[in-house]
Order: sequence, then structure tokens, then C-alpha cells
Amino acid sequence: MKIAVLGTGMVGDTIGSRLIELGHEVKMGSRTADNEKARAFVAKHERNASAGTFADAAAFGEIIFNCTAGAASVDALKMAGEANVAGKIAVDIANPLDFSNGMPPSLIPALSNTHSLGEEIQKTFPATKVVKTLNTMWCGLMVNPAMVGGGDHTNFICGNDAEAKQQVKALLNEFGWKNENILDLGDISSARGTEAVLPVWLRIWNATQNGAFNFKVVS
Repeated sequence: MKIAVLGTGMVGDTIGSRLIELGHEVKMGSRTADNEKARAFVAKHERNASAGTFADAAAFGEIIFNCTAGAASVDALKMAGEANVAGKIAVDIANPLDFSNGMPPSLIPALSNTHSLGEEIQKTFPATKVVKTLNTMWCGLMVNPAMVGGGDHTNFICGNDAEAKQQVKALLNEFGWKNENILDLGDISSARGTEAVLPVWLRIWNATQNGAFNFKVVS
């Protein structure tokens, strides 16, 4: 499958690299066609890796992974071009973190509590099938759930399109997520809840100095 990864940071690199290991073709997108981190990503893979602008990547991808910083995600997708994302699945991994007051960050007020980044992306791009998932954990765990507890922990998913969620679940299965550990919370408004996990997650990370942990829903 041809997959666009928007964002050149640790999350984008981790997701893109794992997708290539699984046999997918990945184009990493950034603001400029000659982004240094994107070039490094291409250089470390023997094949199936390329890079370009956000628009180049979005046009290439059958599915788009949004791995940009949450505060810039809507602008990045606008740069990708509405025509290039229309009708496609956008897997939103980003969180609306506000670093303006230092660490730990809070959530951007306009994108929390009664709203969310996932909803804002869906509202801005109504023809795109936004699926929120993987945003409640460290990126290493996103693509290798077995590294903690044998993979027996919870990954949340939400979105308005049931078929799109099934396609994303299939990719999550490739990453190693078992269906019984993927909890569907319903429509994209549930992103309000999963994005709100981040203030707790960040404080656990600070207290333990270890990002390799996750939450498990037990009933």
C-alpha cells in the first residue's frame, strides 16, 4: 500500500519505518521538498521510501498518517491540499499540546474539553475519513505493542466512518495489535477523551522517566 506520513519527527520516522518494514511504500511529507530529516529518513531505507512536500505525500498516499505536532496539524493538512486528502483515510496520531508555558504542556484550550483536534480536522476536511488512534502512548509502543506486557494493553480508536476504522484496524493488526486490545469508542467526538489522556500520560512519564508504558482497560 502507498502511505503518506506527514511529519518528520520521531513519531513520523517510527511509523514510517515500521510501515516500510511491513512492505508498504511510504512518502514522508514536510513543509519543504528538501527537509533534512525527511532526506535522512529516505537515506536509511534501501527502498520504498521517498519524501516531498505535504502535498506531494498526500497525493501519493492511499492512506495518510498525521504525525505532525498537534498545534500545526490543521495547517499541515491545508498545505497538503483538500483535493489530495478528500475521500482518503487520515489516521490522526497527533495531540493538541500547548508548550507556551513550558513543561509539562497543557492542551490547547480551543481544542480540548468540548472539542478536540480530531474533530477539528474532520470539520475542516469533511470529505476525509478521520480516524483517531495511537495517540495515547509512546511511538515505540505504537508499532510494537508486544514490548510491554506481551501486548496485552489498550489502544483506543474512534471515527465517524466504520469501514475506515476497519481498514485502520487491519494496519494496527500488522503493527501487532490484537483486536481484543483495540477499543472502539465511537465517533470522532471521542477524540476529546483520548486526547485528554495526555496530561496524565506526561506526568506518569515524568514520574517514572520511562515512556514504555500503556494503559489497560479492565472490566
